[in-house]
Amino acid sequence: MRRTSGMTLIELLVAMVIGLGVTLVVASVLVVGENHKRTTTSTNDADQTGSYAFYSLSRALRGAGSSLIEGQFVNAGVFGCSLTVNSILPRTAAFPPPFASNFLKGVTSTLVVAPLLIAAGGSDNGSDAIVLMSGSGADGGVSRPIYGASTPSATSGSLTLQTTEGFSPYDLALVSQSNQPSCLLEEVPATSVKAITATSLPIGGANYYTYTGRTSASSLPALAASTNTYVTPIGNAQANNVQFELFGVGTNDVLYSYDLLQNQNIVGGSGGDVSQAIADGVIQLNAIYGVATTAAPTVFANWAGPSDAGYTISSVMTSTTTMASIIAVRVALVVRGEYYDKNYTAPAMTIFNGLVNKAGTSLSKTITPSGDAVHYRYRVFEFTVPLRNMLVLGAATA
Repeated sequence: MRRTSGMTLIELLVAMVIGLGVTLVVASVLVVGENHKRTTTSTNDADQTGSYAFYSLSRALRGAGSSLIEGQFVNAGVFGCSLTVNSILPRTAAFPPPFASNFLKGVTSTLVVAPLLIAAGGSDNGSDAIVLMSGSGADGGVSRPIYGASTPSATSGSLTLQTTEGFSPYDLALVSQSNQPSCLLEEVPATSVKAITATSLPIGGANYYTYTGRTSASSLPALAASTNTYVTPIGNAQANNVQFELFGVGTNDVLYSYDLLQNQNIVGGSGGDVSQAIADGVIQLNAIYGVATTAAPTVFANWAGPSDAGYTISSVMTSTTTMASIIAVRVALVVRGEYYDKNYTAPAMTIFNGLVNKAGTSLSKTITPSGDAVHYRYRVFEFTVPLRNMLVLGAATA
């Protein structure tokens, strides 16, 4: 019998098996490739997030103390003074998230002027919070003594200086005196271009004009009447070049900054009393102090954690000697990628590995993801930032 053309059942089954095998191989290759693509993309995103967060923090931290350290040279009482800013500081309510629950324990507290402070566990997610204070340094932040008595009113006034050279409308200045608990933030009003004379500096404005201190001796009239009082220029509100900021991580894994002076509202702004997001995917922020030697030359001596005795935020805020000894900060950021991989288990991560404080106690921390968090990939960014202004201060006073 003559065989007809076509495939037999056996041949068809064999072809189907081969085709199925090829399909499975191709599908497997595609799945592996897509998984690799998503992993790579997620890791790259984490790298970019961490790099940007590193850049933002590093840039801000390098200027810590700018326009403030000059007050230390003349004993102007800038370091450690209670920062009093109209109705802004001291606060009458907790700070906004991510500083509402843990920063200074969520209560209304007074912040002092300090180049750098670290609050252990000060962020709402349990990470540390960093306080940074610096000015523009446009005029070197040179503290100028009150030269003649003046009596400001509750709404405006003027200060008599030896020279007002360099002052412009919207300039901000700290009025302080050694051994007084408060320093008052004042603003040169916008309408004062012609009112600024060689020796008379007008102050006023609804935003920053500060009349009342913590005590009657540190109120504006009392300070303005004393030739032991200094005026320290720190920057310009309109130029937004004064950085009195908080940095911390929220419970939504976002790194935030908060403007302590709420400057975004001052000149035509409407940002509100809120924190500003910097980068998402940040799950941890920790920092430690780099402390200088007490004897000349001023060089790095040891690390100190923000929970160590003498270095808690409350301890540093009451010791100008400790403030002046902090010449560097080491920051660790842990950043998480967005890709959830059920077949991956993230290992524990160690930050500040091998670093110890003066007593020899380890400052390292181990971060161990748990629950669903183990199925993400992480990147750790750890970097040291020298505080150049504090190094200058140490070199000049050693």
